[in-house]
Amino acid sequence: MSAPEVPESCHVFSNDAMGRDDATSLADKIRRRELSITELTRAAIARASAAEPLVHGIASDNYDNAIHSASILDAAEESTPRPLFRGVPTYVKDNTNVAGLSTRHGSLAVPEATAADTSPFARQFLAQGFLCLGKSTLPEFGFNASTEPAHGPATRNPWNLAYSSGASSGGSAALVAAGVVPIAHANDGGGSIRIPAACCGLVGLKPTRGRLVDNEAAASLPINIISEGVVTRSVRDTANFFDQAESYYRNPKLPAIGRIEGPSGQPLRIGLVLDSINGHETDEITRQTVEATARRLEKLGHRIEPVPVPVHNAFPDDFALYWALLAFGVRANGKKLLHPAFDKHRTDGLTNGLDKMFRRQFWHLPTALWRLKRSWHDYAHAMAGFDALLTPVLGHTTPALDHLSPDVPFDTLFERLRQYVSFTPLANATGAPAISLPMSHTPDQLPVSVQFMGRHGGERTLLDIAFTLEADHPWPLLCDFSRDSLCSGKSKARDSLANTV
Repeated sequence: MSAPEVPESCHVFSNDAMGRDDATSLADKIRRRELSITELTRAAIARASAAEPLVHGIASDNYDNAIHSASILDAAEESTPRPLFRGVPTYVKDNTNVAGLSTRHGSLAVPEATAADTSPFARQFLAQGFLCLGKSTLPEFGFNASTEPAHGPATRNPWNLAYSSGASSGGSAALVAAGVVPIAHANDGGGSIRIPAACCGLVGLKPTRGRLVDNEAAASLPINIISEGVVTRSVRDTANFFDQAESYYRNPKLPAIGRIEGPSGQPLRIGLVLDSINGHETDEITRQTVEATARRLEKLGHRIEPVPVPVHNAFPDDFALYWALLAFGVRANGKKLLHPAFDKHRTDGLTNGLDKMFRRQFWHLPTALWRLKRSWHDYAHAMAGFDALLTPVLGHTTPALDHLSPDVPFDTLFERLRQYVSFTPLANATGAPAISLPMSHTPDQLPVSVQFMGRHGGERTLLDIAFTLEADHPWPLLCDFSRDSLCSGKSKARDSLANTV
């Protein structure tokens, strides 16, 4: 997994209208009329134009409409109440419909066609006042753990452009980490909020199943493993997003998250898991980061206890088969599910390999589904007496680009994915909430993150832990490592890299 000799990072933080503010701060400046929405929108578009040639996080843009909408909002009469994030620029992941924009799911198999309607979750998301600048990139159908579409340039990690930005919300994470926007849409079917957040040094909370409005695909699954959310640079942006989302829709079966503005100081009992159930040991840097986080929490008054992985030992194989079922379903029913002109002959090597794997093993599906559905109860039982569980996000640190390319032979790629994505799927199958938080860095200047899993409906506890850790040891932004914007100038190393994509 040795990386190419390209250590350069890329950010577009500057002294423009956006500065280094988070979404909450920018929204407050708009409310106090210290900043116009048009000024902010133009600054974000300028940043996107500077970053995109190197980062490649944008699937399509919506700049003309965004500027037009910003001018209308600036001219609007004062009215109350107004959405908290009114006028804050963002991106929506390109597997979610926004009326007037195309949705291609990161795949050449899906033709470019304008969506007539905005999907249910996107309506909940945009109702908070966000201004959509376009769609962010993802790997084909979100199946991979690195945003490296077979048909175009890979989305690069702004912290080190030779490395993966994670997936499947890798485009959103790269744009937020690079400073293009402060918050962006993400969704998670096996770790796709938490993995890119971990790779790019962000906060990524996968909520409890049913917490937010589901899109159509999630509602049709035999087990709904997909959750919607955001990636952010601050805990308060994530907390405010979920608070505001509840004003649009609140699931009466779950306890309200409500407004959270900082750590409660309440001592918690937290279980500790260092190695996954799939038999692969966590790498040393990741292990050290988790252990250091546990020690930090103990110093802050929390109780940490090692616990076994709270799931049946067949879980890795069961989830892999379910993952393969989704690929089979897309290839078999793409014309109905995605677009009448869907072309299954244009899907990538990972999708094709998963499809073939399911066809070989489909007879195991009834038992696998039974155990996956049962995992909700197993997890709830194991969490009795614990407030949260501390684990790695991933089995090892962020890999270099090409390590998880869909062009890698399927058997090799699939084994690499099993070693890498070994902790996050549990929360998807069980429906539990889980959050990724950046806690250290590798020698290659890549973030290393930890995961906290909560009880069902326990997002408040996870946000409490996140606020506690952020207050005790604030994590840096990329611009803290390099004061000058690295996307605005010229260099031989940067030009050489740009010519390879």
